[in-house]
Amino acid sequence: MRKTSTILLLIVTYFVIFFLQANVFHGFTIAGVMPNLFVIYILFIGLSANVMTGISFGVMGGLIIDLIYGKTIGITALMLCVVGYLGAYFDRNFSKENKITIIIMVAISTIIFEVGYYAISSIILKFDVEIFYFVKILLIEVIYNILLTILFYPMIQKTSYSIDRTFKKNNILTRYF
Repeated sequence: MRKTSTILLLIVTYFVIFFLQANVFHGFTIAGVMPNLFVIYILFIGLSANVMTGISFGVMGGLIIDLIYGKTIGITALMLCVVGYLGAYFDRNFSKENKITIIIMVAISTIIFEVGYYAISSIILKFDVEIFYFVKILLIEVIYNILLTILFYPMIQKTSYSIDRTFKKNNILTRYF
């Protein structure tokens, strides 16, 4: 029951983030670049829940984004799937306790998402690759995502621990009894 309510809460949170991304952050651009809240959100689901939950939320969330805003269907879903898997990989190999580690994870995830999205889009849509323009946008978005992660870190960390306890059942007492 607790896992079901947590999943429902994650779905509601996804739509709140979707609303913020679509409506609020259009007014808070830096050089015309918005943060990508979905990368941060899916990364933290992958870090907190498990690999299947991260991948599932990445694919489903990406498909919703692609259906509403995308020129092609599947690119955002694929790249958010990669971010969900990356979150689970980071969870297995790195500590989530250090804020610097989290910031590096967000930066790496944002770079992988954007480079993959741009590369796949350029192949499918057959447009000219403009490296300088892309790198400029990428750097601004990475910095923006890092700043938002730092700003919301206490809330993200508290929620992350709750999700971690629900999905992984790694409480010390339940391991031995």
